[in-house]
Amino acid sequence: QVQLVESGGGLVQVGGSLRLSCAASGAIYTMEWYRQAPGKKRELVATITRLGTTTYTDSVKGRFTISRDNAKNTVYLQMNTLKPEDTAVYYCHDDLRDYWGQGTQVTVSS
Repeated sequence: QVQLVESGGGLVQVGGSLRLSCAASGAIYTMEWYRQAPGKKRELVATITRLGTTTYTDSVKGRFTISRDNAKNTVYLQMNTLKPEDTAVYYCHDDLRDYWGQGTQVTVSS
């Protein structure tokens, strides 16, 4: 089983930036970032295929960028112009095998 370990979360002010990383213990394929805010359903934020095709939920388009380094088995989520509504626990997900990371907290303060 592939292990996914997220890092890079933290506390940031409105308008700030954070870069999340998801390091996998083995090869990765289509990867996704999800987030879950308190009291809300987990939502898909961004997807990247092995060849680098990306998709985003509307609320983060133009602000977030998903990328990957296949040689390092790592996926990234660059988050810019952060808003309070981006506050959530962010999870990395292996779409093919349905593996999840433990999550990393992102808090945007106003």
